Amino acid sequence: MKKALKFFLYFFLGIIGLLLITGIGLYVSASIKSSNNMARLGEEAFNLAEEGHPFRDLNKNGKLDTYEDSRQNIEARIEDLLSQMNLEEKAGMMFISMIGLNEDGSLSERPSLSNPFSLLLPSNSEMVARLLINHFNITFTPDLRNLALWQNNIQKLAERTRLGIPVTIASDPRHAFSENVGAALTTRGFSRWCEPIGLAATRDSALVAEFGNIARQEYRAVGIHLALHPMADLATEPRWARVNGTFGEDAALSAQMLQAYILGFQGDSLTSTSVACMLKHFPGGGPQKDGLDAHFDYGKDQVYPGNNFDYHLIPFEGAFKAHPAQIMPYYGVAIGQTSEDVGFAFNKEIITHLLRNKYGFEGVVCTDWGVISDWKVLGRSIMKSRGWGLDELSPEEKMIKALDAGVDQFGGEYIPELLVKLVKEGKLSESRLDISVRCLLRDKFKLGLFDDPYLDIDAVHKIVGKAEFREAGELAQRKSIILLKNGELATGKTLPINNRPKIYVENVELEAAEKYAEVVATPEEADLAILRLNCPYQPRSGTTNFLENFFHQGDLDFKTPEKERILDILQKVPTIVDIYLERPAVIPEITDHSAALLANFGANDEAVLDVIFGKFNPTAKLPFELPSSMEAVEKQMEDVPYDSENPLFEFGHGLRYDP
Repeated sequence: MKKALKFFLYFFLGIIGLLLITGIGLYVSASIKSSNNMARLGEEAFNLAEEGHPFRDLNKNGKLDTYEDSRQNIEARIEDLLSQMNLEEKAGMMFISMIGLNEDGSLSERPSLSNPFSLLLPSNSEMVARLLINHFNITFTPDLRNLALWQNNIQKLAERTRLGIPVTIASDPRHAFSENVGAALTTRGFSRWCEPIGLAATRDSALVAEFGNIARQEYRAVGIHLALHPMADLATEPRWARVNGTFGEDAALSAQMLQAYILGFQGDSLTSTSVACMLKHFPGGGPQKDGLDAHFDYGKDQVYPGNNFDYHLIPFEGAFKAHPAQIMPYYGVAIGQTSEDVGFAFNKEIITHLLRNKYGFEGVVCTDWGVISDWKVLGRSIMKSRGWGLDELSPEEKMIKALDAGVDQFGGEYIPELLVKLVKEGKLSESRLDISVRCLLRDKFKLGLFDDPYLDIDAVHKIVGKAEFREAGELAQRKSIILLKNGELATGKTLPINNRPKIYVENVELEAAEKYAEVVATPEEADLAILRLNCPYQPRSGTTNFLENFFHQGDLDFKTPEKERILDILQKVPTIVDIYLERPAVIPEITDHSAALLANFGANDEAVLDVIFGKFNPTAKLPFELPSSMEAVEKQMEDVPYDSENPLFEFGHGLRYDP
């Protein structure tokens, strides 16, 4: 026994020692690389003046170049800078990648257990100094003051490159309740709003524009210049995992909401106070076969059994009226809609003929993330390329095809050396790169980044999450809540509750509930129950792709034993059910047995309780229909709106309290 214990002790200590040696090795290696990268950089830009006009000497030549002169026409500034850029600088600009940052706002240069991305991604200096990339999207962030501090630090790093080209920081949505590293993340400190699908439920385009204007101010305060949203996709396939990021299944409603959204973020034109919008996912990523998402190979097919391809273009047509700065095509393959079944980013008929020529779009077209190469960590592939329909092509061949299709930038990639190689081998012309670099520079200049990319750190808390912004978000949460059913009790309609009953609650914070009623421990003790539920989904088992855990796909109905547990409560006591409809749930039995039924699209407990207890009269309408069964869902056509057989609740349904 003692020998066995001694063996396991030595084995355990050996593993610890090996991990320690590996960690030290990685740290030392990263430190050497960081020093080498920093050695590539020059001095910071000097602040100079010419004829009384102040400017930043970004290329450190001691004189005012046209691209450094804020008085010059933007096109002249672009051409001057382009003429000074070398091939490597042009290639670096054509990539946008995720980037890590430290909790204290310092540059991420060495591996740290507190910063997972430091283990998965190149260091900040590797990205900026060696790869010459100057577009990044952020995911997990520190407190917002330190986020702004990091933004200043990364801009200072970029300032020390040869031409001092500033960094553009991009982000997925951060103002709602979603926690999906591949689509949206909640950010503490920002005002909190309902999801886009909830904004659609309000039918209030002025509210949507107000959201965009507030989010714009909060983004710019912490150094975010580019919104990787909104989504113009339609929720015509209810099983799709990304329904909550859309504005519903109605094309006209979506078009109206999108126009207001973009105007809120960008204004009438792109300026130094705007946040540029990357509208996605052209030409509509909603009609996914069986509702499976195109992030994954089993969900790559988009299908149009209703011959309804053009219907999915209507939201984009509305959005184009607000002049979005950038466009992202989705991963999907539109089966049978063009002459070749390849992902949208590689489809010339979609990008050049439809988007560029028909709609006249002249801005940046950026691929969705990871369509060119596998994502590798320590030399091992942990996620396959999502260049669907092009499995046999090399990364270089995919790049050529995407550029020929009309793409300007590669999302989620940091391999500019391949682009340089293609030009040097004569497989791509440098003039083709110039076309895309002009587009990318144009947005940087319009956003004011060349003139002053730095933030006032002390101003962050004065702007982000200030009282009127939070109040607007709270109101939006309440305005998006839908009253689906209001049944009869012996005393009349179930809602609103106008006394202080004994209530049993689930998924409601006790502190919040006690402000409205006396909370009891069991349904048997209660006069009423309040259950807050999440829309069901099917977790995938045996997956090796960590992203799948964040995408809620599959069936929309509650399964045994959870359904029976819920129904048991509903039969014991009159119950108000509130369900978060990130997708259109199938809930006929719950509807039948509930005393009242609410739907939310991202709302805190106080917002829901305010509606239940009559402090706010519900006004929202369903932005999609609710199916009556999974059988009805399976019969629906993926590309057709409101085609569910005998829906439980129709599109536009929503009740109010009597005056």
